[in-house]
Amino acid sequence: MVVSFSVVPLGTGTEYKEQIAEMLRVIDQSGLPYRLGAMATEIEGDWDEVMPVIKAAHDVGRTFSGRVLTHIAIDDREGVTGRLEGKVKDVEAIVGKKLERE
Repeated sequence: MVVSFSVVPLGTGTEYKEQIAEMLRVIDQSGLPYRLGAMATEIEGDWDEVMPVIKAAHDVGRTFSGRVLTHIAIDDREGVTGRLEGKVKDVEAIVGKKLERE
């Protein structure tokens, strides 16, 4: 499964980079494939691997604030792996180019 999620500790100001860096340490230590995006992080693994990591990131958010907002979107497709990169590459193959601009 591929899970896109974001954790926002509310009431801590308008910048979250330090809080996100702390959460990313937990995600990185999990050993699961992940990708940090501008507004969410994507992680890949099975349910029992991914959900504890999201809970741990949420718990880190709680260390910064008494109120944390966590959004989770799950793409759970039986029998497939490598979709964190594969989903993007599939669309890029159809379009015929890398779909990213800086």
